[in-house]
Amino acid sequence: MLTVNAYAATSATDPLVPTTIERRDVGPKDVLIDIRFAGVCHSDIHTARAEWGKVSYPLVTGHEIAGVVAEVGSAVTRHKVGDRVGVGCMVNSCRECQHCRAGNEQYCEQGFVDTYGGTDRDGTMTQGGYSTHVVVDEDFVVRIPEGIELDEAAPLLCAGITTYSPLRHWGAGPGKKVAVVGLGGLGHMAVKIAAAMGAEVTVLSQSLKKQEDGLRLGATDYYATSDPDTFDKLAGTFDLIINTVSAQLDLKGYLELLAVDGSLVNVGAPPEPMPVQAFSLITGRRSFAGSLIGGIAETQEMLDFCAEKGLGAEIEVISADKVNEAWDRVVASDVRYRFVIDTATLG
Repeated sequence: MLTVNAYAATSATDPLVPTTIERRDVGPKDVLIDIRFAGVCHSDIHTARAEWGKVSYPLVTGHEIAGVVAEVGSAVTRHKVGDRVGVGCMVNSCRECQHCRAGNEQYCEQGFVDTYGGTDRDGTMTQGGYSTHVVVDEDFVVRIPEGIELDEAAPLLCAGITTYSPLRHWGAGPGKKVAVVGLGGLGHMAVKIAAAMGAEVTVLSQSLKKQEDGLRLGATDYYATSDPDTFDKLAGTFDLIINTVSAQLDLKGYLELLAVDGSLVNVGAPPEPMPVQAFSLITGRRSFAGSLIGGIAETQEMLDFCAEKGLGAEIEVISADKVNEAWDRVVASDVRYRFVIDTATLG
């Protein structure tokens, strides 16, 4: 077992604290990764604070991991020592169900193994990327291409694939009008990726305070949803709306922004139910859908696409001792647009 430095939550209410955790020995199919950067996702906070269900503590969060291969098992063929690699939201799945065989491990019928807080193959609880090293099965490790800095690549392992997957699935591209609801950690990547795919992109945000950023990132238009005229002006406009916010919305208003056959896709995860009026769907043959991260092959595809297009996340790099402050700022929406922990500061 390898003992490594980490930052962990010890309860739902106490601050994260420095600690050490054990990583399993490198097995024949395993890769030991020297973590260089770990992105801070709002999901880390929801999970650690038990807002999404019961948690076993101590818990090391972090599922946006970028680093370098330090050791490989005897049967590893996909990666070698020195490779730039990443790990996202899952570290295993059943490999046998129809969804796993189709490359959609995120929809594994038995449930995929979360990068943190999940039950690993040896029965222990998985611990995430707010640490110096991690051991992961090679099949759940992706290659980070040259052309993306490791710190800017880390958030792509969650925010990037979470937005790329629905944009690709619902056909964002030339001739398509795409709206992105919310310009945060997810939303800023949705704008970048949709624009790089060739779509015409509009940001829908509560206010215009981030308008300059939205246009710089690739949007052609930016509207405030607090202005009721926005919904009248844009009615029937969009082929696809990606909703990145985890808050209650007036779904009727947003669905009526869709053109005939348009889709509103949720990637944000509000804890409360979101009621839908059937006529908002029926009158335009519209769809209300959801999307969960992406499979491993699609995650690699996303990274290759981002490298080709010169896309990385907009980040603020922090030392590990600033993580509690960063969490408070994430909750307050005071980050543009993703905190990334420099894990060298873990000691």
